Amino acid sequence: MSSGGIRAIYPGPNTSQGDKRHAIHPYLLRDMPIERINQVWMVDITYLRAPGGFVYLVALIDVYSRYIVGWSLSNTLDTTFCMDALKRALSSAKPEIINSDQGCQFTSDEWIHYLQEQEIKISMTGKGRCNDNIYIERFWRSFKYEEFYLNEYKSVSALRNAIHAYIEFYNQQRWHQALDYKTPASVYFEQEIKEKQTCEQTDNRAIFY
Repeated sequence: MSSGGIRAIYPGPNTSQGDKRHAIHPYLLRDMPIERINQVWMVDITYLRAPGGFVYLVALIDVYSRYIVGWSLSNTLDTTFCMDALKRALSSAKPEIINSDQGCQFTSDEWIHYLQEQEIKISMTGKGRCNDNIYIERFWRSFKYEEFYLNEYKSVSALRNAIHAYIEFYNQQRWHQALDYKTPASVYFEQEIKEKQTCEQTDNRAIFY
């Protein structure tokens, strides 16, 4: 096959192909201190080998807490499954900034216009600079080495169930040294509760005065 120039047709692993027709936005996170939840989310796509070919997993992570706020799985690389993950995440919270790579899903008109409508700032990593999106890249590493590479999945449905279970474990039970050995969920919701209490105290003072 190699000598004859023959290759199998299958989805390749390159999930970050940009579309030259679309505008690229600047990277906003350089030297920015991340001090609270929902200040910055990062989003990325990774590919997974499944029965019958590749499938693609997109996830959004809150940088401050490492909490996975949304995800979706698809057998195609269109923008639809990224929008599904985004909208599910935004049904619970809204970040100030979302950072992505320059893949065509994240430079598409649909993705860009929706973020602009939601008044979310758009940040994009430099070309070839995976460290600009390091927190979601670390999540991919954790998921693959702690779950995906250790198991076989007989169907995409089984893989989807495994992803759901792992993200629940990651959010609710997996301690992080960078979080003083707390879980992402405890950090995310602890600060959320504090912010609500602060708002309530402010509202009470306003009523009193």
